Amino acid sequence: METAARTKMASGVPGLDEVLHGGLIPERAYLVRGGPGTGKTIMGWNWLSEGVARGERALFISLGETTEELQANARQLGFAVEGVEILDLSPTPEFFTQVQTYDIFAPAEVERQPTTQEITDAVERLLPQRVFADTMTQFRYLATDDFQFRKQVISFLRFLIERGCTVIFTSETSPTSPDDDLQFIADGVINLEANHRGRFVRVSKYRGSDFATGPHAMLIGQGGLRVIPRLVPQAHQRAFVAEKIRSGIPELDEMLHGGLERGTITIISGPSGVGKTTVGLQFMKEAAGRGERSVVYTFDENLQTMIARSEGVSIPARAMIERETLSIVQVEPLVYTADELADMVRREVEQRNARILMIDSTAGYRLSLRGEDPVSHLHALCRYLGNMGVTTILVTEIESVTGEFRITDLQISYLADNVIFLRYLEVEGHLAKVIGVLKKRTSDFEKHLRELEITPYGIKVGAPMTGLRGILLGISQNARDTGGGEGGG
Repeated sequence: METAARTKMASGVPGLDEVLHGGLIPERAYLVRGGPGTGKTIMGWNWLSEGVARGERALFISLGETTEELQANARQLGFAVEGVEILDLSPTPEFFTQVQTYDIFAPAEVERQPTTQEITDAVERLLPQRVFADTMTQFRYLATDDFQFRKQVISFLRFLIERGCTVIFTSETSPTSPDDDLQFIADGVINLEANHRGRFVRVSKYRGSDFATGPHAMLIGQGGLRVIPRLVPQAHQRAFVAEKIRSGIPELDEMLHGGLERGTITIISGPSGVGKTTVGLQFMKEAAGRGERSVVYTFDENLQTMIARSEGVSIPARAMIERETLSIVQVEPLVYTADELADMVRREVEQRNARILMIDSTAGYRLSLRGEDPVSHLHALCRYLGNMGVTTILVTEIESVTGEFRITDLQISYLADNVIFLRYLEVEGHLAKVIGVLKKRTSDFEKHLRELEITPYGIKVGAPMTGLRGILLGISQNARDTGGGEGGG
């Protein structure tokens, strides 16, 4: 597969070559299909511009838009259009206004010959390595029937390929005018989709090569299209030492029997305001002292508020950001898709070597999915991070302040290697906070709860609370009052 990847041609669309396992096989024909406005023509500009940048000759065959329209739209997206030759076969205004020997709805035989000749002349003169034909559907109107159309298309593509061209052609499909015949003819089929959840690309056929199944998120902006391949955890692996990561708070590290292991997933669960984010940031503060980089993706809290609140409890977030040992990314949930977020995470891990990552919170992350299943996306993201040796912290908020104990309102507890929970409880008439460890896959842990205080000098964790009952219900009761002995809550 590695040898094949070196012989493939870059598509010019960032991310698409990863989906295509290296790019497009030369001297073949690929169909790009999709509804109006899905980005088919833009993909053509990406394809041709990439060729020009590599010193290749590029030909744009347009059967619908004029040269001026195509160049104007391309320039708005930042493409350098000068190196691309455009063969404009779109109807001219004179076609309608001048007196013709036949009606404006011309018989196919009248139009086919000059069109074919213009294409032949342009190809023979330019000898392009890259060709983009937009749209092949227009050829259907130059054929007398479906059989003739299929023969024409096959002949046209063979003509180009025999002259060393690699071709991308588009189709416009509808229930009344399907393009199944073009899909059978093409060596590869790339589907562009747009719906209420965003834009996506899906490869449904690729002769001679494997590819990553979709859908994959797609964006349109300056530079044209950008594809964000769907995250496949098993495709990513990095060697790392499964060492313990300390919080820097002796009592908390004691509860965890030394700390959190590198490459594990930790859920920090609790009601609003109990200190979940602060506990997660404490591990990052300690990591910064070792020169390691951490990243927080915050969905619920303003960036400046998080920085100010951290510094108010002796976590120097601003200084950590300046030294690039911490990045706090404020995420607007309804702006990014789950695939875009996964792409952001990959860049932090693979390009900037982030070692600890926190999602604050899983409820905000769920909003970004726009109706998709949050568990499957979070599962893929966490497994990827674990494979890359990144310690992952998922901040999970439960709605109830007291009452029946729950880890999370989202069914993701199975993902966790470690579960740290924080609770409010009533102790002798005042509200207190407690912290405990519910689960650790890789080692034993302390079974007692301890009182937690968030102070201007940092986090304080008290001695084990051994004489109380009912703590997980949010109301403490002295063990002597229940007739029981001492024990863990």
